[in-house]
Amino acid sequence: MGDGQATRRRLLDAATAEFARYGIAGARVDRIAASAQANKAQIYAWFSSKDGLFDAVFVEHLSLIVDLVPLDATDLPGYAVRLYDAYLDRPEVVLLATWARLERVPTGDLLAVAADDVAAKLARISEAQQAGLVDPAPAPADVYSMVIALSMAWSPASVTVAASTDDDPAEHERRRTALAAAVRGAFAPRAGAT
Repeated sequence: MGDGQATRRRLLDAATAEFARYGIAGARVDRIAASAQANKAQIYAWFSSKDGLFDAVFVEHLSLIVDLVPLDATDLPGYAVRLYDAYLDRPEVVLLATWARLERVPTGDLLAVAADDVAAKLARISEAQQAGLVDPAPAPADVYSMVIALSMAWSPASVTVAASTDDDPAEHERRRTALAAAVRGAFAPRAGAT
């Protein structure tokens, strides 16, 4: 990696940490530049503004947000639990999405720019519904949204309890078990459903 690429990488990494912690409005270009051992002029040259830098960070992390855990529509409880674990490992992904929701896209589809990836996941959910493995009543998009929402019950965006890697392993296991049971109960095919 050349010096310019290395500097750009440091800026993106520093900006990721800054935006995850402070959001778009609270982030400071001075702190990002200092943390990256770069200068503000480089930020403006590459990204044109603080908003442009956030956009670059968010787009880079969008694939992580959408594909953090591969969707297995035949095992939605397992998918939700794997998301729980991924949020523990990569809390910045949830935090960036939360700031984007709060400061950029207060309503509507936050992941619209990843429409093709999401459409593929929805198709897999639809196939699982048609195969009788997932309740066919809710729309695939609703199943996807609700499974993600349930998986975030203890994420950094939780309004009740945010999990930490420092939590007792028994607490994590209790949460995983409860999460899997909730998703299983919510989306199991109903008796007599076709």
